[in-house]
Amino acid sequence: MKNLYIYPYLIVLLLLGIGVQAQEQPSLRDRANQFYNEYQYAKAAPLFESLVDSKRPRATDLERLADCYRKMNNYSVAENWYVRVLEDSTSNPINFLRYAEVLKANGKYKEAKGAFEQYATKGGDSEEISSLVQGCDSAIVWMENPTTHTLRNEAAVNTALAEFGAYTVEDKVYYVGEPDAIMFKNVYGWTGNPFLRVYNTKRYENNGLQQSNIAEATFNNEPYHVGPIASNKEGTTLYVTRTHAGSVNQKEKEERKRYRTKNLELYIYTNDNGTWNATPFAYNNVKEYSVGHAALSLDGETLYFVSDMPGGQGGTDIWYSERLLNGEWGQPQNAGTMINSKGDEMFPSITTEGTLYFSSNGWLGMGNLDVFTSKGSRGQWSKAVNMHFPVNSAGDDFAYTVNDITNLTEAGYMSSNRKGGVGSDDIYSFTYLKPTFNVVLSGVTYDKESEEPLPETNVTLLDERGEVLALKTSKEKGQFEFEVDVEKAYSVLGERVGYYPDSAHTNTNGLNPGDTVKVALYLDQLKQGKTFRLDNIYYDFDKFNIRQDAAIILDGLVKVLKDNPTLRIELSSHTDSRGRDKYNMSLSQKRAQAAVNYLVSKGIARDRMVAKGYGESKLLNRCANGVKCSEAEHQLNRRTEFTVLEL
Repeated sequence: MKNLYIYPYLIVLLLLGIGVQAQEQPSLRDRANQFYNEYQYAKAAPLFESLVDSKRPRATDLERLADCYRKMNNYSVAENWYVRVLEDSTSNPINFLRYAEVLKANGKYKEAKGAFEQYATKGGDSEEISSLVQGCDSAIVWMENPTTHTLRNEAAVNTALAEFGAYTVEDKVYYVGEPDAIMFKNVYGWTGNPFLRVYNTKRYENNGLQQSNIAEATFNNEPYHVGPIASNKEGTTLYVTRTHAGSVNQKEKEERKRYRTKNLELYIYTNDNGTWNATPFAYNNVKEYSVGHAALSLDGETLYFVSDMPGGQGGTDIWYSERLLNGEWGQPQNAGTMINSKGDEMFPSITTEGTLYFSSNGWLGMGNLDVFTSKGSRGQWSKAVNMHFPVNSAGDDFAYTVNDITNLTEAGYMSSNRKGGVGSDDIYSFTYLKPTFNVVLSGVTYDKESEEPLPETNVTLLDERGEVLALKTSKEKGQFEFEVDVEKAYSVLGERVGYYPDSAHTNTNGLNPGDTVKVALYLDQLKQGKTFRLDNIYYDFDKFNIRQDAAIILDGLVKVLKDNPTLRIELSSHTDSRGRDKYNMSLSQKRAQAAVNYLVSKGIARDRMVAKGYGESKLLNRCANGVKCSEAEHQLNRRTEFTVLEL
């Protein structure tokens, strides 16, 4: 589809020929640019990272590195690099738009609004920017007033790769995922991961999912992407999206290179006594456009799908075909302007007769793709309505399906690449309850040194898994409030430019609706010469590589450095007194340098940091050489800190 799927793993591009002079030994930059031009962003990014790790990196190298991470949907890292790109006052104005987009994708709506407005002053499309700014304003309001949806990451099926598009057929759930590279050697260069395949798993109580299996080869025996799927009620007919595997394709040209773009097509599988027979959808036309993302009406008489065929409203639209008397599908019709926009609509689902859910990037929304709903059928629909937070987030939210409905609740599945997930795209189960009044979590943000209330502090409410539930800004006297559920654990995080963040943990165990639980956040102001300890930075014995648990803490420091662009620090590592003094000094220097290298890989300029190992020279207690101490006392001395050098 005209780029039917903004998802990179649903676009297949094959390099036909290279229009540059061949070189026997291409340079690092030549190889980086070649991978970039071949859409192999996962291979290009580390090469560009090596190129920009210098005092005067080339602007084009920085731009392409930032763009690699943006196109791989790694928005947090992309944001760091766009900050570096925009340090150049002559930067192309489009970089301001890209920066605003990744800010929005990272949930920084206030900052994104300012960046969109800055881009508008440089000649950006005023109508487009006005809509994006409105989306930022709406997102702030929606996050302050979340709906009663409860989302649960189905971690039993989610991996570090992509899983999405859960579809229920009786007690079985089909979904799409990127398989392990050990199983499938054919890897897609855009993401660096194998092509998509169809999986299935059993649906348990409360829509829980357990360990899954890759579906039978009948559906998966294809060279490129397979999925998502839809089904009739009985599960005897499946509608499967596939990337066309034949030689017919579109040709595109970019930077003196020619590519073939593989289009998508829809196949209908029918079960004949246990044997699946595949028939192409009558309106596939891979020479001209793509067709995919099917959804069947409950009566089985209308087939909805997504396509960029001529006659649509924008990029990809929702279309439908009606079943004819002879059982064939009729000529496709566009579903109309009430749901189709100038952007891309995709992942439709029909849950109850007359209710449509779909995702779009063309209507007012919180992220790139938001979930919308509408009432109607075929070509007659009510105006698309945004589902608000927490169904929608700063990321891509899509494939929303309902499989259990009562008078008080709705339950089903959706997919998202929001922060806090297991991998890139994850499957979430959800429950929607009619709103009820619950416990109030009330707090105040303070300046740690003066103990005065600190207004205009961003306060994030998170559940026990670290997933964002709501976001507010503290008021004039630092106060903030959230409505929360009983018998749950929560965290609140306070952040403000010029301060080191603070967090607090609480729970509502034993409380009743109407009760109040209180917390206080003390943010520490960044000042020259001040030292801050980074808690829970651990290293394996005698090692200095950055572990995953340490990376999470260092990511918080990345944010502090990014939010305070003039901040320059010394990052220091300390050991306890055990071991030889000289060895401890060397080990601590390696650990400090490894931490700095990690921050550089996240887009922080190396000249903003100094790595310093102090070994055991700055003990915090009595535990010097030869002094008998407990493990807890030794642990106090094993620490990583940063000191403000300039601000």
